[in-house]
Amino acid sequence: MKVLVPVKRVVDYNVKIRVKADQTGVETANVKMSMNPFDEIAVEQAIRLKEAGTASEVIAVSIGPAQSQETIRTALAMGADRGILVEADADVEPLAVAKLLKAIVEKEGPELVILGKQAIDDDSNQTGQMLSALMGWPQATFASEVAMKDGAMDVTREVDGGLETINVKLPAAVTVDLRLNEPRYVSLPNIMKAKKKPIDTMAPADLGVDTAKRLEVLKVVEPEKRQGGAKVASVAELVEKLKNEAKVI
Repeated sequence: MKVLVPVKRVVDYNVKIRVKADQTGVETANVKMSMNPFDEIAVEQAIRLKEAGTASEVIAVSIGPAQSQETIRTALAMGADRGILVEADADVEPLAVAKLLKAIVEKEGPELVILGKQAIDDDSNQTGQMLSALMGWPQATFASEVAMKDGAMDVTREVDGGLETINVKLPAAVTVDLRLNEPRYVSLPNIMKAKKKPIDTMAPADLGVDTAKRLEVLKVVEPEKRQGGAKVASVAELVEKLKNEAKVI
């Protein structure tokens, strides 16, 4: 079984986010970038499937600037076999990403696409679902546990009411949650080996996909600072403050 794992280059989760002075977006110049944490969990799970003898090949795919090769190299150092970079300078919206992944899936023929449930930069939580719809595949989202079973996969999902286990037939698209696993530490020898693994580079036009933006960001602002809490003497005073000050009731 061939497994495809999309990985995204994002601002590192430890970095304090700053909004640009002109409010056009988030400052990324001279900022540490890394693999999206949810995608890192997806890579780890794909490698575990390979180590268990279920998967024969793990392919890491990234859509973004040339620097996204570093993100692919991280996946290769973790244990992925090869990488594919679709080089795009501008931010690519989730629907365009899903269309590009569909083209790659049709070219590579994987039986499983496993990816993070969302990216921590835009928090869209859309790509996996859109890819599933475009491919006509079953989908399992927010996976916290997976198990292969007779050409299908049992997926335990994290839902509002607790946990739900479903069975999806392959080929399928699976998005992963934080509690699925803990990604392995990437050792220096594996980083050196990853430099020799192949990465194919292509453009969106090579896949016949239009990545023109369909959404326009008007303004990006920082959230308001939290105000200090206050004690109230009675329920009536609490209701009055919630109604007139907080305006939530």
